[in-house]
Amino acid sequence: MTADPGQDHRLVLITGPSGAGRTTAIRVLEDLGFESIDNIPLSLVPRLTDGTAFGRPMALGLDVRNRDFNATALIELIDTLTRAPHVALEVLYLDCAPAELIRRYSETRRRHPLAPDETPSLGIEREIDLLAPIRARADHLIDTTELTPHDLKAEIARWFDPGAGGRLAISVQSFSYKRGVPRGVDMIFDCRFLSNPHWSAALRPLDGRDPRVEAHVTADPRFPEFFAKLCDLLLLLLPAHLEEGKAHLSIGFGCTGGQHRSVAVAELVGKALADGGWPVSKRHRELERRAASGQLHADKVA
Repeated sequence: MTADPGQDHRLVLITGPSGAGRTTAIRVLEDLGFESIDNIPLSLVPRLTDGTAFGRPMALGLDVRNRDFNATALIELIDTLTRAPHVALEVLYLDCAPAELIRRYSETRRRHPLAPDETPSLGIEREIDLLAPIRARADHLIDTTELTPHDLKAEIARWFDPGAGGRLAISVQSFSYKRGVPRGVDMIFDCRFLSNPHWSAALRPLDGRDPRVEAHVTADPRFPEFFAKLCDLLLLLLPAHLEEGKAHLSIGFGCTGGQHRSVAVAELVGKALADGGWPVSKRHRELERRAASGQLHADKVA
């Protein structure tokens, strides 16, 4: 994402569960030319954007250690900054599987900020619950579970390096209209006109990444023409966005539940764009919600 001429402040808010790599991310952005502040109180952030232009992009690290941190306040801050015409805001959420966070805490023998006198697993569970609404609002989500610090540095540079000219990073994501349109999406395509696998008992428990669901969606007589024209449109527009200096483009695909049609189309479009030489990342918002909920349930049962 690049700031429009009328936007004086480019701001990246970095958050996620403790131990997921926020400190590493901040250092990487510093190396890329960002001015950074870690754990600034939420109430002070608007003062930064009310002043004169930064002169260079700014990265702010926010987590539960902030003395006035709460999820509602952070969401309100995100909404306020999003509406500000002079601010170009991006929210970077660093995620990590609970089991890996527990392993990292056991290695460092640190206390969790939400469970200083209890086991880290309890603090991790509380923090993931607390941050779930913010995770859903993120513009960029990086799962660091299997990433080394070097891998994380490369991933962040891919999205935020201002010197990586000549590239347009594309994010393709699926979502449910029931939960609202995701913020920060540049283009949205409604997939609800396609045949719905939900009405097939055999397909209902599956999602759009399953070949059987994909086959059902692509068998809709309207799909071939829709998909061909969609890809033609995107392949026409992407070079134009690159010429305008845009560094990141987010494309959303929605359906009723965000499980079948939108996921299948997002997967197919992502593959088509990648085959065309474009760097593509994929995200399925509702599937991520279900996976996080299932993991938390499994931890509680265990």
